[in-house]
Amino acid sequence: MEKKIKKLKKLLLECKRISILTHLNPDGDAIGSSLALNHYFKNLNLISNVITPNRHPSFLDWVPGINDIIICDEDTEKSYKIIADSDLIFTMDFNSLDRCGELSNIINKDNQKIVMIDHHQLPEDYADINFSFPNISSTCEIVYFIIEASNNLKFINKNIATCIYLGMMTDTGSFQYNGVNSKTHKIIAELINKGIIQSEIYNKVYNENSTSKLMVLGKALNSLNVLNEYKTTYMYLNRSELKENNYEKGDTEGIVNYGLSLKNIEFTAMFIEDLDKENLIKISFRSKNNFPCNKFAKDNFNGGGHINAAGGKFEGKIDDAIAFFIKKIKEFKFH
Repeated sequence: MEKKIKKLKKLLLECKRISILTHLNPDGDAIGSSLALNHYFKNLNLISNVITPNRHPSFLDWVPGINDIIICDEDTEKSYKIIADSDLIFTMDFNSLDRCGELSNIINKDNQKIVMIDHHQLPEDYADINFSFPNISSTCEIVYFIIEASNNLKFINKNIATCIYLGMMTDTGSFQYNGVNSKTHKIIAELINKGIIQSEIYNKVYNENSTSKLMVLGKALNSLNVLNEYKTTYMYLNRSELKENNYEKGDTEGIVNYGLSLKNIEFTAMFIEDLDKENLIKISFRSKNNFPCNKFAKDNFNGGGHINAAGGKFEGKIDDAIAFFIKKIKEFKFH
């Protein structure tokens, strides 16, 4: 870590323009880590911009600095120019360049330095500096460690602390996943000392729902199926149900977790028909204890992620995806 921090400090001194990129469909950890880094760089008097491939969910509209984000598919020309003019690129919360969509085509690895900050497994070898720590529960937590290792904790203000807490909270299921440890809670204590209001952040993310979100939740819960023998549940949403209930981006966020709330259940899946592409099913997986969501997703659904939270996809009909899932969960052995 010490050598990487030294190299990072050198890059920050040498480079003049910084672009901070997220993955497609940025979530709380991607937005939180990117904005935290952006606020931090501005406190260091550095020129930086956050660019996302597409718009974030509306429940993140309150995050400090959110209006400064440049959204590529809404302002493509400006986004491309800023990235092309940058000499330093930070890729946040992803470790494969294709995860940022068309933005990856603008990055020039010959003329630009790249820093990866991420906590997903199996990082690709594209970065000049690689802050990849799959054992850490969120990218926001890594951002905190980078600032701490740079001896710059004094630059963390309430806005930065709020952004960091947001990503830590959302990527750990409100601090319930196995990756949470004593260091995580020590960081939370420091963020509280910086003035964050935990209940306010939680309520803005989880308790300011739209009617469409609750209607979609109701449809999902109505589809709940329980496979008691395998300690597994699953839910699904088809395209027509999403349209009928005026689905908006972010409405399905967190729904998968309801499948784990039943007693004696250790694994759950959520199947959602893609609104834009025919025969594409997006799948979210969550688990308790030691059930490896990431292994199940990688082995069967061209996916990956973390031990207790992962994602995948299936090309075909939703009924076929579910039938395949049931078959594979019956065959799956991980002990």
